[in-house]
Amino acid sequence: MASGAQNIGIPKIPEVNRRILLTLLFLAVYRVGVFIPTPGIDSHALAGFFGQAKGTLLDFVVMFTGGALERFSVFALGIMPYISASIVIQLLTVVIPHLEKLSKEGESGRRTITQYTRYGTIGLSIVQGLGISIGLESMTGPAGEPIVLDPGWHFRIMTVITLTSGTAFLMWLGEQITERGIGNGISLLIFAGIVANMPSAFYNTYNLVKTGELSLLLVIVLLIFMVLVIAFILFIELGHRRIPIQYPKRVVGRRVYGGQSTHLPLKINTSGVIPPIFASSLIIFPATVVNFIDLPWMRTIADSLHPGGLIYNLLFVGGIIFFTYFYTAVQFNPADVADNLKKNGGFVPGIRPGTNTAEYLDRVLTRLTLWGALYLSGVCVLPMVLVGKFNVPFYFGGTALLIVVGVALDTIQQIESHMLARSYEGLLKKGKIKSR
Repeated sequence: MASGAQNIGIPKIPEVNRRILLTLLFLAVYRVGVFIPTPGIDSHALAGFFGQAKGTLLDFVVMFTGGALERFSVFALGIMPYISASIVIQLLTVVIPHLEKLSKEGESGRRTITQYTRYGTIGLSIVQGLGISIGLESMTGPAGEPIVLDPGWHFRIMTVITLTSGTAFLMWLGEQITERGIGNGISLLIFAGIVANMPSAFYNTYNLVKTGELSLLLVIVLLIFMVLVIAFILFIELGHRRIPIQYPKRVVGRRVYGGQSTHLPLKINTSGVIPPIFASSLIIFPATVVNFIDLPWMRTIADSLHPGGLIYNLLFVGGIIFFTYFYTAVQFNPADVADNLKKNGGFVPGIRPGTNTAEYLDRVLTRLTLWGALYLSGVCVLPMVLVGKFNVPFYFGGTALLIVVGVALDTIQQIESHMLARSYEGLLKKGKIKSR
């Protein structure tokens, strides 16, 4: 892939350069916004509060927001309300006939569904922002100092407006990256937040090793383990099963075109990094509000949802398996593929065209999806369980590695696609077709 990109040459394609620069510019704007604080908060008391919450689900939330929640910046809610709204709309599409009809109307229907998702994002942001602002009023720092300087409804309304506006801006930013830049904008925002926290994590690890609080041997083992996990992710993400497709001989005029043999690639993980992101957002959305409400039973729920815990892992694995099958069904329809093959004269050797082909593809895809769901569950959960036993003082999980590797791989593939498309356009412009 990389060699193909080098052969085409990025500097020779201004359109690709422009898209990459716009993507970097949008991501830089996002990172600047992470450091703009929400008014009315004592930053030192808030930092102390998050310092006491190390090892809980808040660490996981901070990772997904790129550190914005820890600073309680204008982007404190991150892009998670948008993801939660997308989950709700996609689930309702299966249940509500009107939404199902819109999803089949092409571009206009997708635009309407996107608009519904935006409305849902604003609604979830308002609810989540209000819950966090009320919870923060009862929270204190390590020395008992209040986090909110001037509590009351004016603070709550200002916080809700600020956080909702920040999430709406991130939603717009992600759409701009998808349309004008390279890659999926929402995934790249999460990717940027995770990668931005890596230098501080390495620096903190260095300080812990220097002071003797963390064993150097343990750090080396963790690094080797990370490399092995990344290699395994790349191996599975690039893996697929080839379904042989045969096209019969055709007579066109006086010419006989020979039968062509090709294949239909079915990926082991058709859904990509979507299932872990969706499953995480379903846990993060209520847990974020629960962490900021100072009630005994709420505190019990928050403590039971810490990463690596039994309840958290069961919910997380269940969500990953569900969304893997759900999103695969959305992405790939065996009946449509079988119908297209039949229309074009293609068939799977040994399988009758039409319904039998659709059933065969569905059976193969179901088995592949099971392995893909188990792979995603293992990569996301096992590192947290293993690292939890070593009491590592920073968040490390397969979810972060999976998102980073998956998004990077998808972005590289999109860059290559743009470069190849532009190269073919250049060939078509240079070529001249002469008539007889």
